[in-house]
Amino acid sequence: MSSSWTPPNDYESRPVAILGAGVLGRRIGCIWASAGFDVHLRDPSPQQREDGIAYIQENAVLYAQKTGKKVGVVHAFESLEDAIANSWLVIEAVPEKIQLKIDTFGELDTLAPADCILASNSSSYKSSEMLEKVSEAGKSRILNMHYYMPPQCMVVELMTNGHTEEGIFPFMIDRCKKGATLPYVARKQSTGFIFNRLWAAVKRETLTILAEGVSVPEEIDSLWTEMFVKGGATPCKTMDNVGLDTVAFIESHYVEERGLSSENTVDYLQACYINHGRLGTKSSQGGLYPPQAVENKCASKDYRLVVLDIGLSSATPSMTSGSILEISANGQVQKSLVENQCLPDGLVVDPQTGRLFWTNMGIPGKEDGSVLCYNPETKAVDTIIPTGKINTPKQLALDSTSNKLYFSDREGLCVYRCNFDGTELEKIVQAGNPQKLEDAEDTRKWCVGIAVAPRLGKFYWTQKGPSKGGQGRIFCANISTPVGELPCSRSDIDCIRSGLPEPIDLEVDESNCWLYWTDRGEIPFGNSLNRVHLNEFGQCSAAQKSELLARNFNETIGLKLDVENDAVYVTDLGGSIYRCGLTGEPKSLLYADSTRAFTGIAIL
Repeated sequence: MSSSWTPPNDYESRPVAILGAGVLGRRIGCIWASAGFDVHLRDPSPQQREDGIAYIQENAVLYAQKTGKKVGVVHAFESLEDAIANSWLVIEAVPEKIQLKIDTFGELDTLAPADCILASNSSSYKSSEMLEKVSEAGKSRILNMHYYMPPQCMVVELMTNGHTEEGIFPFMIDRCKKGATLPYVARKQSTGFIFNRLWAAVKRETLTILAEGVSVPEEIDSLWTEMFVKGGATPCKTMDNVGLDTVAFIESHYVEERGLSSENTVDYLQACYINHGRLGTKSSQGGLYPPQAVENKCASKDYRLVVLDIGLSSATPSMTSGSILEISANGQVQKSLVENQCLPDGLVVDPQTGRLFWTNMGIPGKEDGSVLCYNPETKAVDTIIPTGKINTPKQLALDSTSNKLYFSDREGLCVYRCNFDGTELEKIVQAGNPQKLEDAEDTRKWCVGIAVAPRLGKFYWTQKGPSKGGQGRIFCANISTPVGELPCSRSDIDCIRSGLPEPIDLEVDESNCWLYWTDRGEIPFGNSLNRVHLNEFGQCSAAQKSELLARNFNETIGLKLDVENDAVYVTDLGGSIYRCGLTGEPKSLLYADSTRAFTGIAIL
């Protein structure tokens, strides 16, 4: 294939055409509209055109919350020629009838702009089966581009027709990411692409188990949930962990008992891996994955995480069963650093000394919260702020330029800061009067998350609102309190996000001006990891769109950025720790234990 391919001319100002305004076609149109492109929706049915336009107009703004783009304009057409005029991309989503698709691509080859990319959403047919009426030159711009069911699933699979220009794939991968989809490329033609082939095997074996009376649907689904959903097991890593020699041995038994071919299982493993000493994680040669490959890119640097377990999911939960755990880059608990803590919540590490600072919430509503410090060299635990001074301290933030700790006090309805030794404790925000019942019960005034950005001169905090109530807000103020002003009436406080499901913890990437937060609220936008871009003054307008980076956590709480390695770590009360990419890499499960409930997280 040629490597001199260039993108369509002026594609950013040209429309995307979707052929077929049915359930999937209109959702594909919504994706591209949310990425900022005008969309031409073509369907011979007036009703489908009307319904497709209505769907995109009603939902594109929701899709765009993930892209941060201004939604494009959508038009509906009956005429194919009018619909594709000046388009840089055409995606056919017509009924799954091969002759109809053959005829469609024949017309597109003739009518579409010469630099226009032509894609089929078909999952039943390879695009190579649709080329009968396409010119030789036209074949190079055609590919499969199969969507699943957005917005529930934002995966799209790309596949060559055997003639497709190689340069189209990296270009389309980047465009897909701009539309908040997760692109995967099938390296060669394959009926069913990648996921459908995986699903076909699972479906086939599930039906066989049922037909043979080995199990029942409820047990199969429960096992799947425990092993793959909760446990986060993935096929290739599981085989590496089991050992490819063991996998081959097990498969040999199936081959013999069922009379199967060994060509693509046992023989493949033997020839490509086992004969070369590549047995999996137990081998220095690696296995399906390279040697020492782990989810965390920083394993070579003795990368370690520390995380707070609040203790309420333990075998014997109590108000003092919280702990601080050290976890390796590959998701193994190394040791417990501190035990018997009273509902630990926020955690930071001083990069200069390696000391750990954390908050203990105490009993909500009583002034028995505290801030403590652990010295990894001496193993000593020191009290920075003793009980009796603060109420329910939550997330911590550290400003190493001024040696200050910042933390939110939830039931105290305020934000504090102090020196690393606890002196000069000062209240810098007072959202309400905790002695006043009306204020104390107003969860919109509960301060939870905190982040500080010294270079931007700002600090940020969340006021979460009622549980999953859609009234959460994020505020910012200047690090320097305006002269003569009180914490309860500062004139420099700005609300930069409102109407959030239930925002919890925050962190700022000052270098790239991004504010990240976790949201514990209701789906589809709660239980998520989010971010918004800040201007050079550390602010953002209400019109600035947020990006939803990852979702479907289980009561998500803590986060820790690792910008250098394109990562953010996220915890949830379901006992899981995830690693998410900052530039498109989907979340992956690093650690899971249902007997734990994680809150704060930091990097050692």
